[in-house]
Amino acid sequence: MSTATFIQDLYNQHQQATTAFPDKEMAKEFIDGFFKFLFIPQKQKKMSQYELSKELESYKSHLSALVYDVIGDGEKTQAITDSFFDKVPVIYNILLNDAAAVLEFDPAAKSIEEVLMAYPGFFATAVYRFSHQLVLQGVHILPRVFAEYAHSKTGIDIHPGATIGESFFIDHGTGIVIGETCVIGNKVKIYQGVTLGALSVNKDCAETKRHPTIEDNVIIYSGATILGGATVIGNDSVIGGNVWLTNSVLPFSIVYHKSEVSIRDKNPLPEALNFVI
Repeated sequence: MSTATFIQDLYNQHQQATTAFPDKEMAKEFIDGFFKFLFIPQKQKKMSQYELSKELESYKSHLSALVYDVIGDGEKTQAITDSFFDKVPVIYNILLNDAAAVLEFDPAAKSIEEVLMAYPGFFATAVYRFSHQLVLQGVHILPRVFAEYAHSKTGIDIHPGATIGESFFIDHGTGIVIGETCVIGNKVKIYQGVTLGALSVNKDCAETKRHPTIEDNVIIYSGATILGGATVIGNDSVIGGNVWLTNSVLPFSIVYHKSEVSIRDKNPLPEALNFVI
């Protein structure tokens, strides 16, 4: 195949494509700008009410352009955009509860402003809540672009299809994975390196619940892996670090690995201990 033929075939494929894609750079700009608009008080203090209203309208136009790129229907795009921004006050208040939970339970957090500006877990949660609202409205590719941008910035991978309750607290956060069909209750705390995943990656299971349910007031410590759509972690349970779970846990349970310490005498070890760091 010649280069000219290859280019022509590629062009034809693009023209026949049934799925459109949003501009990734434009999507990043929307997320960064809208997050700052909502949560960076220094920015808001410098603006009049009229200026705030005009800036909000600019974000509505920005999102509308992104949605239109995906669905290509002007009337439907407008309805989706209007519905999204009608929900913004509710999402905003839920996110303030998320931030308050971080401030309440993390002794390192000194102020709500610190949480809003400096905590990657809060940023990832905010992007998740924006993205999830679009999923509820039937938009799919754009929320994934938003979520992957948050993933690239924070190391926290939350699928926008997951369902997460209020007062959600991510501490540190790097390496957290939350799958598409995961259901998380209220006042749940998750530490770095936690995976809430599926037991398999079989495409036949795409329409089934593949990821676990985490009920209210659960704490999941770093490195824990919880797998399976039938796995339920009962309310008020504590899952210790590096635990591997593929079965359900009753409410008020504590699950952990017990470490054992052996004190050796002064004699040489019978076998060499080789450590690889």
